[in-house]
Amino acid sequence: MLSSAILFSLLAPALASSLDAKWLSKRISSGCATDGAASCSNSTTDGTCCYEAPGGLILQTQFWDTDVSGSPSDSWTIHGLWPDNCDGTYQENCDSSRDYKNIGDLLSAQGASDTLDYMNQYWLNDDGSSEELWEHEWATHGTCYSTLDPSCLPSGSPTGAEAVAFFETTVKLFKTLTTYDWLSQANITPDDSQTYELSDIIDALKQGSGGYTPAVGCSSGALNSISWYFNLKGSIIDGDFVAIDATDDSTCSSSGIKYPPKNS
Repeated sequence: MLSSAILFSLLAPALASSLDAKWLSKRISSGCATDGAASCSNSTTDGTCCYEAPGGLILQTQFWDTDVSGSPSDSWTIHGLWPDNCDGTYQENCDSSRDYKNIGDLLSAQGASDTLDYMNQYWLNDDGSSEELWEHEWATHGTCYSTLDPSCLPSGSPTGAEAVAFFETTVKLFKTLTTYDWLSQANITPDDSQTYELSDIIDALKQGSGGYTPAVGCSSGALNSISWYFNLKGSIIDGDFVAIDATDDSTCSSSGIKYPPKNS
């Protein structure tokens, strides 16, 4: 069950010879309290290291892709973690100087190999390499988080540490949002001929998540995306994600929704 506040404590990366030992001995910590106001609760507050703004409406969006090689048949996959503005608009590509390349190498060098291994299974591109998707998600969305500004990191942090924190947090949050399992528990499973009602899909996801309504996306009458919505207390690095109902409508029809199996 998904509680209304999900606390993440991101630990320091494992030792890696390419990094300074003093840095690696630290815990990755924002130093921010998590008992203050959630993002989007104060429209007059500017973004800081401990208050996410203007992108305080956070979406964890998942794919259901049927034609991606190696995609797990019993799980949705990660699309991204997006900081929408509280009014539903959004910013993109906020700092081109931090458009890091070779995300996999960056994660490995900073001791986040476990996160990288998971991404290689569950964060896959439906049109190109996964590396291209990771680079796109960081440059387009990750650079727009106020709480991931390099000035918010501990002194001595290596270049790209904020991107590593972004990917680690996204993976940790995704692991709590077991969309496939919640649908399966309501007998909503991939099938070549079966179709489903939107109300049944939403009811199943509300039941699994503890009462929260996601935005359900369809393409050509078939399920293809789920977006879970949050506000944030503290920093993306180690803050509390406060689950909320989707502020956008689902794009599926009310009935006849297909949920095709993934191709082997």
